[in-house]
Amino acid sequence: MKKYIYKRTLLLLFLLIAVSTVVFFLIHFIPGDPVVGILGEGASIEDINRLKQDLNLDKPLLFQYLDFSKNLFNLSFGKSLFNQQTVIRNILTVLPNTLYLALASMVLALIISFPLGTWAAIKGDTHTVVDTSVTLVSSVGLAIPNFVLGPLLIIIFSIKLGWFPVSGSQGFACIILPALTLGTSMSAFLTRIIRTSIGTELKKPYVLLARAKGLTGFQIFKKHLLKNALIPIVTIIGLQMGALLTGAIITETIFSWHGIGSLLVTAIKQRDYPMVQGIIVFMTFVYLILSFLVDLSYFLIDPRIRHQYQYQHHQHNQYQI
Repeated sequence: MKKYIYKRTLLLLFLLIAVSTVVFFLIHFIPGDPVVGILGEGASIEDINRLKQDLNLDKPLLFQYLDFSKNLFNLSFGKSLFNQQTVIRNILTVLPNTLYLALASMVLALIISFPLGTWAAIKGDTHTVVDTSVTLVSSVGLAIPNFVLGPLLIIIFSIKLGWFPVSGSQGFACIILPALTLGTSMSAFLTRIIRTSIGTELKKPYVLLARAKGLTGFQIFKKHLLKNALIPIVTIIGLQMGALLTGAIITETIFSWHGIGSLLVTAIKQRDYPMVQGIIVFMTFVYLILSFLVDLSYFLIDPRIRHQYQYQHHQHNQYQI
């Protein structure tokens, strides 16, 4: 286990360095001058050159990259070119909103998808109508993109009915429509994964054996089936949660939700190099950490994976001896 964690940590560091390098050069190759964006088109050449010097943008690109790498090694992304606050502080300011929206969307998706997927898996073989209905509903949920569903919900529930605010990120009422927008597509996808995973396990011999021993359907589901079906479900939940925590850009933009995604869009528009670099490196880090935690959860969920890893590790040690 220690060796596995060590390898994954090295891989994480390598990917962070690679992503930060690619992002640094890409953002500098984007047309436009951030200094002109700060001072305006009518700024004098002297003012532009002075600000470039203050922001260290007058140095050759290679030297700027070395400064960036040094700051990254010290866990510092510098300051925003526009508000002069540190990039970390800007990210931490909007992070609670992103966490709030991500958790609300995921909880909503699980509340919808787990009962539907389980119901379709259990009743699908004997009740074709149930399986067809759940498949149809999930297909519709997957077919409607967020940039269509979001405005549609605003028109119905905000403009027509006046139940919820059109935009904003303050208060419980503001989160309902964004969470519903994100949760709909996620619940549709998770419903299919849960239905397939549980349905596959139901056809395996150990389920028939458990029934022959007199176990009830609930006992089989709780003691045996659920753990075996969880691996693909946990994988998708982890990936979806990573996508939510790294910013649902389209949804945040539609509802003016002040989170990581909207902060990134603003930084790109303003050519705020340190901010864009810091946000993307942060997103990459969060995604990789969640992926790592999902992999570790396999050892806890399925003892077979843990025993297989221990056996392979033991065989490898014997081979070295």
